[in-house]
Amino acid sequence: MAHILIGFASMSGNTEDMADILASHLSSKHEVTLEEIDDIDPCTLTDYDAVLLGSYTWNDGDLPYEVEDFYDELEEVDLAELPVAVFGSGDTIYPMFCEAVHLLETRLKESGAAVVCNGLKIEMNPDTEAEVVTCREWAESFSSHLRISI
Repeated sequence: MAHILIGFASMSGNTEDMADILASHLSSKHEVTLEEIDDIDPCTLTDYDAVLLGSYTWNDGDLPYEVEDFYDELEEVDLAELPVAVFGSGDTIYPMFCEAVHLLETRLKESGAAVVCNGLKIEMNPDTEAEVVTCREWAESFSSHLRISI
């Protein structure tokens, strides 16, 4: 059983809904801690066996203000092959759909983390059964990449 941190930033509740779906699915096999990203010290990420980070994209491809400090502080952290993946909600009306997912993935890789799944991007809110299933399948894919010593 892995201890997984799910950190998220959500303004409208869409990314939080994604985090809740992921946490609900993963908690059947793993210990899950769910926290808002602005309450997380990046230095503590290695206290977990794996990390999922979620963020909405602000404006035209920007990180939301509540993720900026976390993002900057990640630059100073050695994540030493920590299994991670990134998810987020967005609006395809903007040309940089879910760009926060890409920005976080890039910074996590630069910090030494192992991004084990492609980013999960959902248009607005995961409110259809198909989108909920997509979130669950992504969580299952993430879980399958974890190496847990017993």
